Amino acid sequence: MPVDKPTFVYVTYINTTAEKVWQALTESEVTQQYWGGQHNVSDWQVGSPWRHEDADNPANVDGVGTVVESDRPHRLVVTWAAPAYADDPAKHARVTYDIAEDQGVVRLTVTEDPFDPSKGSDDGWPKVLAGLKTLLETGQPLPPFWSRAHDGNWQMLRFG
Repeated sequence: MPVDKPTFVYVTYINTTAEKVWQALTESEVTQQYWGGQHNVSDWQVGSPWRHEDADNPANVDGVGTVVESDRPHRLVVTWAAPAYADDPAKHARVTYDIAEDQGVVRLTVTEDPFDPSKGSDDGWPKVLAGLKTLLETGQPLPPFWSRAHDGNWQMLRFG
């Protein structure tokens, strides 16, 4: 009997508004501040493509997918895969961002399904989301956790 891949769920609470979380997820100039110089590029309309690319060199693309749901500022759902698997739906995961605001606090729930820990996301998601939370609450990004080396590969800078 085949073993199903697990689902990754991460919940964090942020002292901000739902609209600011939405902007942080979808506006390239904000995304690159907490995602190690990477940013998300799309028009965020259902059916549109999106790319997770290097802000300094957009030819370096680390993720691609399609916008599945876009309900500003409450819910964003995208598929994602490595660029090499862009045309293979079986290799795509689904990432859901549920944004709920209650009296000036946002609960952000990020779900990746199916989840493949070999991609490093189990460590990556907490770092990215800590960076998002810190940026929104303080206005300053965390120092980067990783950077792209001259050969194009990622290197961990801390907690690696």
